[in-house]
Amino acid sequence: MLRPESTILAPPSSLRSACRVIFGASAARIDRTGCTATLEVGLPVLGGAPDEVLLQTSQASETRHGCVMFDAGTETAGLAVAAPDTDLETAARDLYRQLFAATRGRRLYRVWNYVPGINAVHAGLENYRRFCRGRSVAFEEQFGVGYQRQLPAASAVGANPGPLAIAFLAGDAAPRHFENPRQVPAFEYPADYGPRPPSFSRATLVDRAARRQLFVSGTAAIRGHATIAVGDLAGQLACTRENLHIIAATTGAGADFGAADGWERTLKVYIRHARDLANVSHDLDDHFLRPGDTVTYLLADLCRSDLLVEIEAVLTL
Repeated sequence: MLRPESTILAPPSSLRSACRVIFGASAARIDRTGCTATLEVGLPVLGGAPDEVLLQTSQASETRHGCVMFDAGTETAGLAVAAPDTDLETAARDLYRQLFAATRGRRLYRVWNYVPGINAVHAGLENYRRFCRGRSVAFEEQFGVGYQRQLPAASAVGANPGPLAIAFLAGDAAPRHFENPRQVPAFEYPADYGPRPPSFSRATLVDRAARRQLFVSGTAAIRGHATIAVGDLAGQLACTRENLHIIAATTGAGADFGAADGWERTLKVYIRHARDLANVSHDLDDHFLRPGDTVTYLLADLCRSDLLVEIEAVLTL
């Protein structure tokens, strides 16, 4: 279900600013124009909206602790980009330290990570695993022993050429984090997946007085901790869809991924090979998407070299 590229555009003229990510750039950078700022990342758009608004606000953006921040009452969004040519592990650790300083006093809901050369190997260690080590060190520094209980929903996809960039949401309401009962929590992955495991929960639910939001992390064909259907796009899509239904049911959104209860569903679909776009979109049209869904298809390398597709979502009620 390909959406026209005007699905999500700049904020209404009555708003002075919005935290916004623009896809299809040649490199990661923050573009500041007047009181607005956008994060541009190197993910080619295969279909749907070319950008995403994370938070709309009537206040101008400002810089705090190296992050461009947007405040809207009880919520905060932010953007940050590492210095060029910084070691990836160091960049991850430092960006997350900046994130924690900039959101101090609020709870973290969701993080989007755009990792350059995510599957490349340097000195015997894959870039994604370097990124994971730097990120987990920052989380442990911030929250100490048991930091895993504080981990929000997240995704990490390959955006070239870089540098490392992040976007994030935080707020005053206490989030609830969830795991898929058919998957090993990412933060408990064995050492086969790197010196320190990934730092995220499978989904985060935020209840506010007038709105509920469910942030579903990047979801792919993983059972336990193993990749399923290696080399088989249809098999990976079937497993991914099943995982999405399971996590939605676990969070209380329903086994139909919120469709029956009227959740507004916004999805991003990351595809490793552009040639797979038609098959992926047809599969989702036939088996998953509903009228009114907003979906963007992006070309991206994924956190495991044997994964062909990954899907994330924000559900709003």
